[in-house]
Amino acid sequence: MKYFFDTEFAETGGKPSPTIDLISIGIVAEDGREYYAESSELQVGNCNQWVAENVLPLLGPAADRKKRNTIRDEITEFVGGDLLAEFWAYYCSYDWVVFCWLWGAMVDLPKGFPMLCGDLQVEWIRQGRPEGVKPPDPEDEHNALADARWNAQLYEALRGHAQPYLKEVL
Repeated sequence: MKYFFDTEFAETGGKPSPTIDLISIGIVAEDGREYYAESSELQVGNCNQWVAENVLPLLGPAADRKKRNTIRDEITEFVGGDLLAEFWAYYCSYDWVVFCWLWGAMVDLPKGFPMLCGDLQVEWIRQGRPEGVKPPDPEDEHNALADARWNAQLYEALRGHAQPYLKEVL
């Protein structure tokens, strides 16, 4: 099963010590199920001006936020025992680190979770940067669930655009 996800995060970039702090995560499963959560452990001081202006206003009430270990457990249950799980994100590098850190070290990921993530931007480049394939940006861009839905749409568009021999891979 493929899982398309997005995270919103704050990063300090090494000042005073490097961190990438989860704000929210959205996941859309290939079968249509969805998961969304916001972290109650966000250190707002790690948010730069861009995050404060573009991400924080999209968050729900603070009372609905969850601890990272609760988010981790809910994602583990959401994916279940899927030993063929694939995760896909757009510009996935930081998203994948934030995702994996929910469990600790990468070796702590649940059985069946891969240690890599498919990158939709890399796939778009690999296919020759086809014009008109990317869906329009969602109205609530930078909401992690809206962006995860967009990722699922982009995957399908790329799959539809791929050469016939690649359709089996995607």
